[in-house]
Amino acid sequence: MSTTAYGRLLRRTAGRREDGERCELCEAPVQGEHAHVVDARSAEVMCACRACALLFTPESDGHFLQVPDRRQRLTGLRPADLGVPVSLAFFVTRPDGSATAHYPSPLGATRWELDVPAWQAIAGRAGPLRTMRPMVEALLVNGVRGATECWVVPIDDCYRLVALVRREWSGLSGGDQVWAKIEQYFAQLDDTRSRPG
Repeated sequence: MSTTAYGRLLRRTAGRREDGERCELCEAPVQGEHAHVVDARSAEVMCACRACALLFTPESDGHFLQVPDRRQRLTGLRPADLGVPVSLAFFVTRPDGSATAHYPSPLGATRWELDVPAWQAIAGRAGPLRTMRPMVEALLVNGVRGATECWVVPIDDCYRLVALVRREWSGLSGGDQVWAKIEQYFAQLDDTRSRPG
């Protein structure tokens, strides 16, 4: 996701526009929970009205990809298995099979390229990772405060988490509030839309 797209999502999370949110494809108003699409050329996440979102699929080869709503908790995979140096990260694949790790921080998301064979070895151990849709879904891992959670989630969920960390972080260690908000974020993922994997 580009800095521009991240900035737009951060502004959306922090507060609504006076005239309400609009579809970034046709400018129609969008209300409350709404669809998102990813611009496959720039990797930007964009708000979309229902009509525009229905024009695209998560698997299409076109310019825009619809962001799906699958939230699936994984079992048998631990954050430590991924070999990342932080306790909170998400992993996004590209159509060519490569993957990047992103770490939420007070400055935004730090990005790191993963070794393709290492990622493929991890994906081979978890069926839902083999079906994860490039650019629009991510593996989200949480090892904060002893948690051991791994999820397949829509990419927009990951950037909401990035915005939360950036907005709530204080001091050198983040402060108690940011960690409580992160715990709350993961508790909300664990709803009726999730399925064990």
